[in-house]
Amino acid sequence: MNRKQLIFRIRLLSAIIVLVAVLLVGRLYQIQVVKADYYEAKAESQYVHTKTDLYSRGSILFTNRDGSTLSAASIQSGYVLAANPEHFTKTAEEFCGELADYIEVTQEVCVKRVSESGRTYVELATRITKEQSEAIDNLDIDGALLYKNQWRYYPGGSLAARSIGFIGYADDGTELRGKYGLERYYDDVLFQKRQVMSVNFFAELFSNLGEIVYKKDDHRTGDIVTTLEPSVSRMFDSVLQETNDQYHSKLTGGIIMDPSTGEIIALNAVPGFDLNKRGDATIEQFQNPLVENVYEFGSTIKALTMAAGIDFGAVTANTTYYDAGTLKLDGFTISNYDGRGRGTVPMQEVLNQSLNTGVSFVVQKMGKENFRKYFKDYKLGSESGIDLPNEAQGLTANLNSPRDVEYATASFGQGIAMTPIATVRALATLGNGGKLVTPHLAREIRYDDGTTKEIRYPEGTQVLKESTSEEITRMLVTVVDKALRGGTVALPNYTIGAKTGTAQIPDPINGGYYDDKYLHSFFGYFPAYEPRFIIFMYTVEPKGVEYASETLTAPFMEVTKFLINYYSIPPDR
Repeated sequence: MNRKQLIFRIRLLSAIIVLVAVLLVGRLYQIQVVKADYYEAKAESQYVHTKTDLYSRGSILFTNRDGSTLSAASIQSGYVLAANPEHFTKTAEEFCGELADYIEVTQEVCVKRVSESGRTYVELATRITKEQSEAIDNLDIDGALLYKNQWRYYPGGSLAARSIGFIGYADDGTELRGKYGLERYYDDVLFQKRQVMSVNFFAELFSNLGEIVYKKDDHRTGDIVTTLEPSVSRMFDSVLQETNDQYHSKLTGGIIMDPSTGEIIALNAVPGFDLNKRGDATIEQFQNPLVENVYEFGSTIKALTMAAGIDFGAVTANTTYYDAGTLKLDGFTISNYDGRGRGTVPMQEVLNQSLNTGVSFVVQKMGKENFRKYFKDYKLGSESGIDLPNEAQGLTANLNSPRDVEYATASFGQGIAMTPIATVRALATLGNGGKLVTPHLAREIRYDDGTTKEIRYPEGTQVLKESTSEEITRMLVTVVDKALRGGTVALPNYTIGAKTGTAQIPDPINGGYYDDKYLHSFFGYFPAYEPRFIIFMYTVEPKGVEYASETLTAPFMEVTKFLINYYSIPPDR
């Protein structure tokens, strides 16, 4: 390259630089001088609204029976509706009146807010849909402002609400974090750090820098895929609500679980609440009693006692005892529910007729130390390991008592209290070959980087022999075929093993138990010898009815028939 060419290129480059500089100066002059008022107002309206790197959080997903997923918790996009009173061309009353269909406050409050002196930004609604924003735009109201926004949305509303949970501001008030349910338990995976900045008008004007200055947190985040099946959960919620309404109960809850794997298909309690509209709900409704509360479940526990006696070798289905109707232990009288004796009775009839003296006999045959060991192995006093927050431990201190009466009452589910989830885990051993599985709601994590992690759970401790599981299952099938409602609810083509429970509710003030308050429970699994599902239901203080066979048999059978049809379960007899 010769000297003349070099000088030419330098001059050309210098000319380009000078031209660009002149254009920039001219542009700045136009913005800062010629149109200063216009851009000042626009910049002000931008600065007064804090823009987030639109709120983001991993999704929670239902799993349909075919393996496809459906959103249980996601992010919905929309707009914030705000007002800048300095730009009003109408009165505050007229402004609020025209936007009455869209604002979240009353007309009186709206007028008061936009009338306050010196305010240039007043939020009136935070969840405006795209359709609503278009309608507001068409109104062409001076001073009405719309800004992009995103928020947590629960497409199912009240569906499985106590399991899904919801988000709320952390204690420091700066970040939205999981507060209940899966939202809380898997918050570390779902949470994506919220980035906040004020929109810089000039950055957007020249280079759109406002969208690239956010720095992402490098912890791994993603979506949680659950085992909850939406159609089953919807049906189950409906049955629970109908049962609660029919008997005017304080609470009705239930669990549907695969007894072999611990996968939970449905879990909820009613009265429920809408996850998107929680204003009228109570803290008690937010909590999950299936995991956080303990109850004395009564006669459903007799199945566990009988299984323990069979496994230990103390009794078989044909073992007999003499039932006098009552039994005296440590100065206390143990009675059957009706106080009536039945003479010489086999163990099958102990389950068929739900005899308290019969399971007390099983404990005497085993010895209380051996009985204690089995009930400890069932882990009724421990956490189940379910992936939901605030799991309570059972109250089983009576199993350490030196007195015989404590073991007798524990054998029929009184004097010891367990969470529903720990109870259904123990009951699952009766049908799954004797293994204590881990109940769970999450199946896998789909990370934002495209990888997937399957969540694995322990296979479970063998607490009963497989032969015991088969024997107790035969007994529970006989209960359904011959005893439950006189055998009228048995299905001709399907084996079902089940047991009801009616328990007195403890009186925490005066001690002892209420005479007129009961808890009804029911569990069953099917097809009994290779069960796909175990169902556990309970209702607290039902009115106008005495026994669980009256309140929960029909709801259980309704759920059972639905599952058989929905999953096309083939007959087993």
